Amino acid sequence: MSGLDNLPKVRGKLLANEPLAPFTWFRVGGPADVLFLPQDEDDLADFLRGLDPAVPVTVLGVGSNTLVRDGGVDGVVIRLAGRSFGRIEPRDDNRIYAGAAALDAMVAREAGKAGIAGLEFYRGVPGSIGGAVMMNAGCYGAETKDVLVEAYAVTRAGERVTLSNAEMGFSYRRSAKAAQGGLIFTGALFAGTPDDPAAVEARMAEITARRETTQPIREKTGGSTFKNPPGHSSWKLVDEAGWRGKPFGGAMFSPLHANFLINTGEATAADLEGLGEAVRADVKAKTGIELEWEIKRIGRP
Repeated sequence: MSGLDNLPKVRGKLLANEPLAPFTWFRVGGPADVLFLPQDEDDLADFLRGLDPAVPVTVLGVGSNTLVRDGGVDGVVIRLAGRSFGRIEPRDDNRIYAGAAALDAMVAREAGKAGIAGLEFYRGVPGSIGGAVMMNAGCYGAETKDVLVEAYAVTRAGERVTLSNAEMGFSYRRSAKAAQGGLIFTGALFAGTPDDPAAVEARMAEITARRETTQPIREKTGGSTFKNPPGHSSWKLVDEAGWRGKPFGGAMFSPLHANFLINTGEATAADLEGLGEAVRADVKAKTGIELEWEIKRIGRP
């Protein structure tokens, strides 16, 4: 691809034709034309400033709710990882900073240890903070919008920006600002309320126990597959349409939770996406309700 022959120099890693399946929870998908692992935010910003604007850029977090298609991904895939993007720092006034690569569950844990309540729900959210900010992740009645103070990002042109909660334009599983594209989130600041660390930990233990009995968290899954339509539960619609536990190639909707798409062993991305589309079509035919993907699908079929 034009523009990939003369990439800017970096301090991190640039890997050509790099398989992406190992970076996703589904463990499927083709390679990135180029995978960039920046060393830190400066490295990321410098790279983006020097990159040909015509080169597509895709961001991949921990791959918890991402399906990489079998044909791979055009252009540069950027994966934020390592100490620089994964740090978690409790601050004054019951606030806590988390890098984009920090796992949601670890942020909940560190907040609890610091006596900060309000972020317990993150114990039940698969993935990392970058993705949580982009899609207003949440569970059990709480969402990112309830605790976010501000988010930090780098633009496609390599400029650093800070966005307030209001500027993010949050709604159910969506940020209007993130949906516009052109932003790579590098971290976020959250605010909670003071509480006894033991009490916070007890609430998180309840969330963990609930997840383990109701969700296939040890399978190769992407978490919730479809958003809940207004007034309905996606899992119930999938279940009532007869798709719970029904094999489709190497894919299946979990017998434990009918909104969790799983790779039962040797699924391709086409199996997983094909099953999702078959279920969407069937549910719409039977109920008139259109299910919307919550899992992000990227790349070439």
